[in-house]
Amino acid sequence: MRNVQDALHDILQHFNPLSSETVLLGASLGRTLAEAVYAQNDLPLFDNSSMDGFAVRAEDIQSVPVTLPLVMDIPAGVAPPQALGAGQAARIMTGAAMPVGADAVVPVEQTNANNDNPELPTTVEIYQSHAAGAYVRPRGEDVQTGTHIFESGHVLRPQDLGLLAGLGVSEVSVFQRPTVALLSTGDELLLPHDPIVPGKIRDMNTYSLAAMIESLGAAVLPLGIARDTAQDVEDKLLSAVEQGANVIVSSAGVSVGTRDVVKAVLENLGAIGFWKVNMRPGKPLAFGHVQGVPFFGLPGNPVSSLASFEIFVRPSLLKLMGQFHAITTYDVVLGEDMTSDGRESYIRVVLRRENGRLTAYSTGTQSSGALSSLVKADGLLIIPADVKQVQVGDILQVRPFAGQPILF
Repeated sequence: MRNVQDALHDILQHFNPLSSETVLLGASLGRTLAEAVYAQNDLPLFDNSSMDGFAVRAEDIQSVPVTLPLVMDIPAGVAPPQALGAGQAARIMTGAAMPVGADAVVPVEQTNANNDNPELPTTVEIYQSHAAGAYVRPRGEDVQTGTHIFESGHVLRPQDLGLLAGLGVSEVSVFQRPTVALLSTGDELLLPHDPIVPGKIRDMNTYSLAAMIESLGAAVLPLGIARDTAQDVEDKLLSAVEQGANVIVSSAGVSVGTRDVVKAVLENLGAIGFWKVNMRPGKPLAFGHVQGVPFFGLPGNPVSSLASFEIFVRPSLLKLMGQFHAITTYDVVLGEDMTSDGRESYIRVVLRRENGRLTAYSTGTQSSGALSSLVKADGLLIIPADVKQVQVGDILQVRPFAGQPILF
């Protein structure tokens, strides 16, 4: 059997980032930058006040209390009409530009002013002295022109969009989203709304795999269910190619020794390899292409299908989107004894914080058909290959699910 790392390495050689496209900043959340971004201006653009108060020259307020004449009012969004002279003050609002000559701000709470009065008083009495720079946000304090902001491959988050907007970026170059054709196979499959029929089962893989694809930011092209005829399988695979799919993902019907019609169709339309991967769950895996479109044939058991997707399909799709694939794992302490059959095993576990340590417990049955055990899990505990027994207190790695909070 092939080990997991070698299989993944070979698969990733078949994937390269898609072409880039330009999108509006407001439509770029979750997209992957195709170009590095550099600041085209300072942020903030000018020295501004961090408080509602009074702009002054620090040297004029070193002996307090002191009364200064007010010579101007500076609301946010209005350029100061004049420079500030010696012994003068200006009323200023949060975010407003500092006038030339001013180098400090005195918060309104440290004066006799009443900001409820919109009229500008003639003077202000100041009770607190400050050094130059007090309550002033200098130009370029956050970002300076020319600063390298993001690398190509960075996935844009909400806070990133705000920063880019502040830097005047209205559109960004991002990698295209891959389109993933999704197929389930088997005469035994029913749709969720279909009435129960003896001997048949409801199709779960389509829904869970589609959600996995969409969670990565890729688009799903649903092919539906292929019945166990060569014509139906061929029609659906060719439909995926004709509709421009970048990848085809199928579940069930491609494991060694079963569904010969599926194998025959795949071999006729392209090239396909059937692998036994040294992992549990998910030993059978098919990988190849259908008329040049990469094809993954995942196991039919729901947990095996999702585990295989996580290990092999996820990094392939991320590479198409220009993202660097890094596996995040954490050290955990076993809270109970566990066994494995010697394959690299991915055990569904819940995580608890006990005695200051992250501790892992099995969710129960590890049957590859027991999807509820995956629903209960916080992540997948990795028992290395050739290890058949681990004990309470052993330290292993856990691979948390994407978006799953960790109990630090």
